[in-house]
Amino acid sequence: MQFTAKQISGFLNGTIEGDPDVEVAELSKIEEGKPGSLCFLSNPKYENFLYSTNASVVIVSRDFSADQPVKPTLIRVDNPYSAFSLLLEKYNEAIKQELKAGIEEPCFIHPSAKIGNNVFIGAFSYIGENVTIADNSRIHTQVYIGAGTEIGEDCLIYPGVKIYHQCKIGRQVVVHANAVIGSDGFGFAPQPDGTYHKIAQIGNVVIEDDVEIGANTTIDRATMGSTIIRSGVKLDNLIQIAHNAEIGANTVVAAQSGISGSTKIGANSVIGGQVGIAGHLNLARGTQIGAKAGVNSNITEENKQWHGSPAQPLRDWMKASVIFRRLPDIEKQLGVLEARISSLLPGADK
Repeated sequence: MQFTAKQISGFLNGTIEGDPDVEVAELSKIEEGKPGSLCFLSNPKYENFLYSTNASVVIVSRDFSADQPVKPTLIRVDNPYSAFSLLLEKYNEAIKQELKAGIEEPCFIHPSAKIGNNVFIGAFSYIGENVTIADNSRIHTQVYIGAGTEIGEDCLIYPGVKIYHQCKIGRQVVVHANAVIGSDGFGFAPQPDGTYHKIAQIGNVVIEDDVEIGANTTIDRATMGSTIIRSGVKLDNLIQIAHNAEIGANTVVAAQSGISGSTKIGANSVIGGQVGIAGHLNLARGTQIGAKAGVNSNITEENKQWHGSPAQPLRDWMKASVIFRRLPDIEKQLGVLEARISSLLPGADK
């Protein structure tokens, strides 16, 4: 796919400085630019690359003023980062449209499964009984989709994903390689003899529209009812979400975090990496939790930052961190004070 600077400028409502007919066929970082590529300059610390890059076209802000001669054609826009992000999105969509549809062999598709229009199913995939896959979805190789599962339009399921029975996946959902959706929740009842009896997990997982799930992430099915991932949620790689949890709309969760059973996280929350959240909790809308925090109680105040383990409000955590760093000095001071007090006690000179 090739586009001229003029075409790109028109799409971005930009203005051109240089050759409007120069063509580009790929996107790149400015420090790696080469002939035929398009890049952008947003951060001033990368400005020096603008004068040495071999890229054919560079997107810059409207008010940018070059200190040296510039070889590439410039496209001036209001926000270079946003403009380049938009091009990345359109480029990705164009690549998806070029992907072939149809069913590769060998794979297994149960006769009762309903496959929509323009669906791709890669080789060695398994599509179970009464599965529904809506139009324009792409199921890559070695994917397992269990009986009764529903997958909405324009979904992208990468290789090795396992989706257990009766799960419901919305529209425009992306599931990256080797994620597992709908595995049994961790439910075992202790017995008088010290053994554990498995509790049947008869619920499912519901994933709403525009969700992205990272590689090797696991989302357990509910004991009863549903584990729910609301619209717009973005999950990083290597995340564990337990049975009956609910992740609120447009929440972002970073890698290696664990969310225990029946916990509900409010919409528009941000969960840092390696965060642990205990079970049966409610976290208010807009909650922000710093990396490696441990949350073991409800958070009722909206749009508040929490850090530490156990997690506490950001200001309290910062004050405590200052004291923690001073603990060795404080210990020495206490030792000196104890010695002085001991020397003042009756009989200390004996």
